Amino acid sequence: MNIKHYEIEIEPENPFANCKLDRQKYSGVLTNIINSYTYGFVLALNNKWGTGKTTFVKMWEQDLKNNGFQTLYFNAWENDFENNPLTALMGELKTLTTKETEPAFKKTLKKASTLTKHIAPIIAKAIADRYIDTEGVKEAIIGVTKGLSDVFENEVNEYQKKKKSISDFRQSLSEFIASTNEGKPLIFIVDELDRCRPNYAVSILEQIKHFFSIPNIVFILSIDKEQLGNAVKGVYGSDDIDADEYLRRFIDLEYSIPEPEVDVFYKYLYDYFQFDQFFRSAERSKYHELKSDKSNFLETCKLLFTNANIPLRQQEKIFAHSRLALRSFGVNMYVVPHTFLLLIFLKIKHNEFYEELKSRSLSIKEVQDKFISVIKVKVNEETERQLMWLEISLVNAYNNYSQERYHRKSLYERDKETGQNKALISSIIKENSENDVMHILESINRGRGIGDLDLSHFVKRIDLLEDLKT
Repeated sequence: MNIKHYEIEIEPENPFANCKLDRQKYSGVLTNIINSYTYGFVLALNNKWGTGKTTFVKMWEQDLKNNGFQTLYFNAWENDFENNPLTALMGELKTLTTKETEPAFKKTLKKASTLTKHIAPIIAKAIADRYIDTEGVKEAIIGVTKGLSDVFENEVNEYQKKKKSISDFRQSLSEFIASTNEGKPLIFIVDELDRCRPNYAVSILEQIKHFFSIPNIVFILSIDKEQLGNAVKGVYGSDDIDADEYLRRFIDLEYSIPEPEVDVFYKYLYDYFQFDQFFRSAERSKYHELKSDKSNFLETCKLLFTNANIPLRQQEKIFAHSRLALRSFGVNMYVVPHTFLLLIFLKIKHNEFYEELKSRSLSIKEVQDKFISVIKVKVNEETERQLMWLEISLVNAYNNYSQERYHRKSLYERDKETGQNKALISSIIKENSENDVMHILESINRGRGIGDLDLSHFVKRIDLLEDLKT
């Protein structure tokens, strides 16, 4: 049994063979775009964190290689220890060299070193201007010891040298790429840009624009545009900057990978983490009241994940933790999957609420209010009943937990006039829902002991405070 979800294996001959999200068709669309605009451009793959961008671009990269493209994959986050992105980008390009193209690359590298020499004093001065107020210290750092007229003349000369250095570098780089790509553009994939140090991320964008904007290079930026926009605002020290407009200067085309089909991913995770080994084991199958655990678990997955748009990576974490925690349940113990999964969802996604539940610091009304605030599921005819079950099951377990057993206030009472049970609470999901709530409470308490379970039954196992069974 796996305790974590490992990277999907990418088969060289069929890179999308293990893709569980049916994304190969988007690879074809993007490759056709490249074939239509081979001159060179910057494409942004814009999706939220945790939606599987990295897996997709690695599969697509292999598919591009299979179609005769030369590719480079650069994980910007893993390389932001390097202060100068130009060094890192040139280091990636070096991997393309062969015995025949090595002279062309060395020529390009020499141009890059000249370029770096000319832009370094300007970068140093910009840093000094931004962070240092004492003019004398500024001059000590940037070596300004001449008169003002000499400084101005020197800056004009440096401007000319810098401009020529950029032009020479781009020309040399263009010639090098032309000698390696056999008529097809080089595909340069930059991943995890939004996770870098903000100044490093912005510097990469600037250098791609100014130094690498040449024929026959297609840059693929795998990003969460909102997070990258926040990095831009951080670098420039203002929330008033239009980050979206800023990023348009660098991005020629933006593409978002569509969300996967409903039910696909969580069902894959259910199989991957081998939940049937527990829910459908021969021992548990002997108990009639436990036979619906699998269906209840999957229905709750659908409710929490697909309706609330939980990122794939967080779904993985929830499944991994759920499978581990299940090992602390005996074969004849109640799991109550909808309550169990809800609490793990809260622990990972809304830990503050989870800890408040454990501390017994909330009233029943506060539990209900917080429940609706974190369960961002659209209430409709399909979800209303399921949401009420989640809510009332949580409230029942919390009520049992927050009070002493023999002084516990019940959530319902018998009506003296009608002789029928009457709910003392209503659902926050639906107004005037006492009858529905009473039906749920009766169903919960109809089972053998489920209605008496308190929150500790779940959290002790979710927090891994009980021994794991082999």
